[in-house]
Amino acid sequence: MRMLFDIFVQTMRTLWAHKLRSFLTMFGIAWGVGSLLLLIGLGEGFRSGNERQLSDLGKNIVFVESGAVPATPGTTIGARPYFLTEEDYLSILRNAPHVRAISPVVQRGDIRAISDYASANGQVFGVTPIYNHIRNVPLGQGRWINDQDLAQSRSIAVLGYQMRKNMFPGRPALGSTITLNGLRFEVVGVLDTTGRDEGNMTNTRLFIPYSTMQQRFPMKGENLPDRAVSFMNYAPNSRDEHALAQAEVKAVIARNHNFDPSNKDAFRVFDTVEASKMVGKIFDAMNMFLGSVGLVTLALGAIGIINIMLVAVTERTQEIGLRKALGATNASIMMQFFLEGAFLALVSGGIGLVFASGFMALLGLLPPVGPFDPPRLVPWSAALSIVTLAICGVIAGVYPARKAAQLQPVEALRKE
Repeated sequence: MRMLFDIFVQTMRTLWAHKLRSFLTMFGIAWGVGSLLLLIGLGEGFRSGNERQLSDLGKNIVFVESGAVPATPGTTIGARPYFLTEEDYLSILRNAPHVRAISPVVQRGDIRAISDYASANGQVFGVTPIYNHIRNVPLGQGRWINDQDLAQSRSIAVLGYQMRKNMFPGRPALGSTITLNGLRFEVVGVLDTTGRDEGNMTNTRLFIPYSTMQQRFPMKGENLPDRAVSFMNYAPNSRDEHALAQAEVKAVIARNHNFDPSNKDAFRVFDTVEASKMVGKIFDAMNMFLGSVGLVTLALGAIGIINIMLVAVTERTQEIGLRKALGATNASIMMQFFLEGAFLALVSGGIGLVFASGFMALLGLLPPVGPFDPPRLVPWSAALSIVTLAICGVIAGVYPARKAAQLQPVEALRKE
């Protein structure tokens, strides 16, 4: 133990005697570790931001819209349009066992909403009660649309967070009355804010029962079939069954509208499960690229340590010869130079780790910007940097130390 302590003291004296050289070498390693952690943390921030936006829509949900059947696969020339209807929704309820929940949606953006205090042109959605089990619509006050509202086509409304602020500024909305294109509706619920961004579209919407929407504000457009819907949202029984659920939904729609369900160009579908998988693959590739850049920077710092230790061996040749002549063993010589190299690598790497962690912690206090969250420390990247540091420390210490230990005392003492 005493020998190790003496070697450590000698190591510190040597590093202090060459302060600038030691500082520059340690800076290179610290910069490499910091770059590795920051680059991977930046990629993870991008990933979590995109996943957050998808989760703001709902968990494992799929959007299905009206489409067009191409006359020739792979082209839109001569495509025959078709429109989703309430019958498609009912058919999916009956024939898609892997669909946990589904809701038709009738959407209008031209309905004038007026309260006693203000007016607004928001999006009005006609939905079924199960919609809030599919989409992310957190209730803040009151209640959501229920089965009696749907069965009796009641004139009730649930306001989005921003819609409530616009129509009832500083005043209670629950129990109040609004008019939609002159028709009176009672406000029975108010949503909490969706996501971290008050500009989220759900916050600016107003929800009424699907049956009421179909009776009073049906979809507008040419050649629309009876009881057409804007789109449908559904969720599979589980994430693993989303492909089976999607196949069942496509089969029902294709049968109802007389086309081949294998014709992918005929469907307009947005699957958040597939989207999240694609986002994951993109950011996995980004992390590999950013991590490789950080590792290259770290490797360059390790090369700097090897160089400085080789220079130290050359400068201290006579010292090595004298110590060996006085009885120092190859092991003690090798241990000293190994500790110097390992100390430079581990201490400077620790500084880089602490700096990067602290910097990302400060950035974590900032709000997200659009689809980008602040960078965050990724445990596996920290583990990777520690393992890489250990390897660099061994390489940077062992090779110069072995070269020093192999010097013959007589030849070393003759060195000028």
